[in-house]
Amino acid sequence: MTSLSQLEAVHVFLTITDAAAALRAGETTSVELVRAAFDATDAHDERVGAYITRFDEAALAAAATADAELAAGVDRGPLHGIPIGVKDVIATDEATTTAQSLVLDRSWGDRGDAPVVARLRAAGAVITGKTSTNEFALGFPDPDKPFPIPRNPWDLECYPGGSSSGTGAGVAAGMFLGGLGTDTGGSMRSPATNCGITALKPTYGRVPKSGSVPLAYSYDHIGPMARSAADCAAMTAVLAGHDASDPTSVDRPVEDYLTALTGTLDGVRIGLDPLLDRSAFVVPELSDVLTAAVDVLRSAGATVVPVRLPLYEELTAATIIGMAAEPYAYHRPDLQTRWADYCIGTRLAVSAGALVPAGDYVQAQRVRRVGQHKVAELFTDVDLIITPTSACGAMKWETLSFADIFNSLYTPYWNAVGNPVMSVPMGFTVDGLPLGLQIIGKPFDEAGVLGAGHAYQQRTDWHLCVPELVSTTYNR
Repeated sequence: MTSLSQLEAVHVFLTITDAAAALRAGETTSVELVRAAFDATDAHDERVGAYITRFDEAALAAAATADAELAAGVDRGPLHGIPIGVKDVIATDEATTTAQSLVLDRSWGDRGDAPVVARLRAAGAVITGKTSTNEFALGFPDPDKPFPIPRNPWDLECYPGGSSSGTGAGVAAGMFLGGLGTDTGGSMRSPATNCGITALKPTYGRVPKSGSVPLAYSYDHIGPMARSAADCAAMTAVLAGHDASDPTSVDRPVEDYLTALTGTLDGVRIGLDPLLDRSAFVVPELSDVLTAAVDVLRSAGATVVPVRLPLYEELTAATIIGMAAEPYAYHRPDLQTRWADYCIGTRLAVSAGALVPAGDYVQAQRVRRVGQHKVAELFTDVDLIITPTSACGAMKWETLSFADIFNSLYTPYWNAVGNPVMSVPMGFTVDGLPLGLQIIGKPFDEAGVLGAGHAYQQRTDWHLCVPELVSTTYNR
């Protein structure tokens, strides 16, 4: 691995924050940032598979416009001129949305930009292309279908995490500085921990998800993925807010999340549930890595106390049931007529929803509501909660299964209750694979979550480590 302190970079930046400062200092331009991102893509994407579609011409034109605006004194904010990738379940003007599937009607995305993409553009961001995913954000990529199979830049034989695979791998490989992902059971936090980057699943309803191909309506979230908590704060400030096109979007004021990044946690009380007894996949080093992360949070001023997450198995099961039943309701007509067009993993996962009785689905929704109340009670004693993101590092593609993924991740619990959750890098396995720390807040306390992540990253540099595969990109 290579840390930022070891890099001798010219016009190459790992974080949105650093790139934004360099733009305003005249040390680089948006065109140079975008060209550097595409250079990294040219060098590595044949092996990494982060992109489905690139917007080279449109991105360079948008970058030139961003440079001209800055030169004229027009500053749209921290994302102005920054290259951003978009998961290919989210609609954009430039290209068809495929959801990495032969099944999706190619006219589906003709509605124009999704609200989150429109907001990024209004903030001056440069959209570089559509990133790879699991089919419909659920099934595994299928080598028999004409789509890339995304791989982990830390080990090409390993799964990058999913389903926001291309966004996670692309940020880690320097192909863009930030990106959009979606999260239904951990689909942003899984690639964040596996690829050594940061991702925020906002509170359910905080960011509008209209213009995104649904997986499970009542569990889906859209959020930012980038190197740092500060980067995610800048993106969340743009993405968050009510939009009438999404009936689940909450009409609530959006905070200036960047001002929450004080760098200290004085007076903050954090509950720790290590969850080490909740998975058979726990790597031995996870306990020590987690202990070291807790020590860092304490050094930032936090008080850390033990907690036990209520209804852990039940709420995790509620998400798994929902991720079977709700996609089945959406895909049932196409499953009946286009079975062979689905990737094999997707059709098996979605058709499992046919085996979920209506009574079980309803009971899962009742469990979610009870769980929300019990989690709220837990937060009367603490301001934040931390857990590992996963029990282990990235798994090998050749041995991967749905059961192993769900049994190793500590993420689905939080989709059932909808709290804001961020995953930040906190170290490595003995095999050199990244491990992640989850930071969870009360509903709509994205500011607290981002502030804790930033305080942690002010005292660590795990989020600035890059895989050897791409370190040459930064040593030019």
